[in-house]
Amino acid sequence: MTTPLIPDPPDGAPRPRATRLRRLGTETKAGYKTTEFLAYVLAVIAVAVAAQTIGDDSGAGPGGDYFRADKALFYITLLTIGYMVSRGLAKAGTPAVADDDHEHEH
Repeated sequence: MTTPLIPDPPDGAPRPRATRLRRLGTETKAGYKTTEFLAYVLAVIAVAVAAQTIGDDSGAGPGGDYFRADKALFYITLLTIGYMVSRGLAKAGTPAVADDDHEHEH
């Protein structure tokens, strides 16, 4: 025999009304827990490493550095904008969190 989750009320007392539990969290994860963030960090590291290593070490002629720091920072800025837009789109469909108890009081 199984034990009931809600004990029976004393004789003559009304039975408690069953309530439905609602999850009041958000649908989206924290930004640092997503694969988007991991891809963003890896892409920024790749751009920084490429900017540091790509270039002409011989120093012969003008334009020896093919991937200068200003170009690398521009690409990192574009990556940052892309990441921010993707997080904004991920959160755009998330409903606002509301407490059911306060909604029914008014």
